[in-house]
Amino acid sequence: MTHARGERAALCDLLDTLGPDAPTLCTGWSTRDLAAHLVLRERRIDANPGIALKPLAGYTASVQEGLKTKHSFSELVGLVRRPGGVYGLLPPLDEAVNTLEYFVHHEDVRRAQPGWEPRELPDELERLLWRRLEMGARIMLRRSPVGVVLHRLGGGVALGGAKEGPKVEVTGKGSELLLFCFGRQEHTRVDLTGDADAVARLTRAPLGI
Repeated sequence: MTHARGERAALCDLLDTLGPDAPTLCTGWSTRDLAAHLVLRERRIDANPGIALKPLAGYTASVQEGLKTKHSFSELVGLVRRPGGVYGLLPPLDEAVNTLEYFVHHEDVRRAQPGWEPRELPDELERLLWRRLEMGARIMLRRSPVGVVLHRLGGGVALGGAKEGPKVEVTGKGSELLLFCFGRQEHTRVDLTGDADAVARLTRAPLGI
């Protein structure tokens, strides 16, 4: 099983366990909202642009609400469980695009629940997440008001954020650094070193793609 399929299956199992009204780290979204988002992303290409483009967000939101009305929660989860659209036809594309998507959203659900702890991920997945972060750190940290130096435990450094002014060093596992750079700063296990004001500004910054 690929990492994308594994994270997809684990997320769906967790959604089935928690039900439609559990919280997530996606602001304002319950587990039902997240499931509808994932169905829309793969099966309603017409509504995809509004995920990233604010002028089109209204249409995307209306389609997402329509999916919630049309399908029960268990139906939505069933649709998420089976890769849809082009991802169902091209497993290599599913792995390339959806490994991060489903890892992050799996953690969005896990870490919104009381008593969560980081998972012990396979070494291969940890390395993959770090490689993706190395490639995307500057984009993900482009809105950081301070410079950022990412230190991966076990080796590896990536840079991003503001080129001038104070810098904050962030140290942790590759998976934790990835979640930090995806905007989940307050729900990661990392060490931050730097000026207190710079650390606070980075923690509050709207990071991510």
